[in-house]
Amino acid sequence: QVQLVDSGGGLVQAGGSLRLSCVASGRTFSRYASGWFRQAPGKEREFVAATRWSEGGVYYVYYADSVKARFTISRDNAKNTVSLQMNSLKPEDTAIYYCAADPFFSSTDASTWSPAYWGQGTQVTVSS
Repeated sequence: QVQLVDSGGGLVQAGGSLRLSCVASGRTFSRYASGWFRQAPGKEREFVAATRWSEGGVYYVYYADSVKARFTISRDNAKNTVSLQMNSLKPEDTAIYYCAADPFFSSTDASTWSPAYWGQGTQVTVSS
């Protein structure tokens, strides 16, 4: 069982930056895939970014095309945290952002990842 608490959202002007953080409970979190989704008003929840652990101890990262080169996902296993650094924000990035985690992750198509554990969400608003 994993519990996630995400934070860091806020109001920022277009072109600005925000950093989201997610703290997880659970001693095996380092072995979990973790990441971020977002849901804009009137739209379905969509995949943003994820990181997963491999047997070789390497962490792989995945991004939605819409955020590549602007967002960076990172994790600190010692602190059980996963973060999302968001730069060059655009008004279309406005959404509620959710941290997510699951023991399993399919790298075939990261956008179809369906994690079992979710944070409560944090609002990101980008003004034009």
